[in-house]
Amino acid sequence: MPAILAINPNTTAAVTALLERHLKRASPEVDWRMATGGFGARYIVSEAAFAIAGHAALQAWAEQGEACDAVLLACFGDPGLFALREQCPVPVVGLAEASMQAAAEQAARFSIVTGGPRWAPMLERLALCLGFRARLVSVRTAEVTGGQAAAEPDRALAALAQACRDAKDQDGAEAVILGGAGFAGLAARMEPVVGVAVIDSVLAGAKAAERLALGAPCPYARRAGAKHTDSTGLAVTLADRLLE
Repeated sequence: MPAILAINPNTTAAVTALLERHLKRASPEVDWRMATGGFGARYIVSEAAFAIAGHAALQAWAEQGEACDAVLLACFGDPGLFALREQCPVPVVGLAEASMQAAAEQAARFSIVTGGPRWAPMLERLALCLGFRARLVSVRTAEVTGGQAAAEPDRALAALAQACRDAKDQDGAEAVILGGAGFAGLAARMEPVVGVAVIDSVLAGAKAAERLALGAPCPYARRAGAKHTDSTGLAVTLADRLLE
């Protein structure tokens, strides 16, 4: 059974628990090992919180990444993705990355629907870095956060579904990514009323990580292998990893 470390780099344990339920449902033949950020924001809603979450993701991997076959960065937006990929000896994939790949395989034009107005430029930048910017026609942010959706999913459905319909009708999206760990499980409920494929970012991430853990060819850049200089102020576990 492959082992995958799923890192939730925010500090909300309830989101980690929600992720674990959906990851196990999506890929029951995987030994899912869950990690929650040990410091930083409860929910990532800004560039500053995003930057801190990247550090938290590295720290979580340093503490819990032994004997894993792959790492899933289980936060839509993938904070710390490239740093983790540089350091980890096993494949690393993020929720947003896996979702964009899944959308690109289904549609020439896709949109992202997520929560939090500051996410739009951050996700556009990530799409550019990953090579999907030309396929991404819009990022729509609904007036609901992943935390709110996780706590009261039924109340979140209407706002999210409307944003997905707007992406289809106004932006010409042929598929829509519902992005956010807190939105896990909602895409299947929304797709019949949206009219195009709605991609669950957690399901896409689970399947991508499972394929990599089972030895599928890795399309991503692997670790650079260069040693770092000594550091100051980092947790010993992370500092030691950076010198490996």
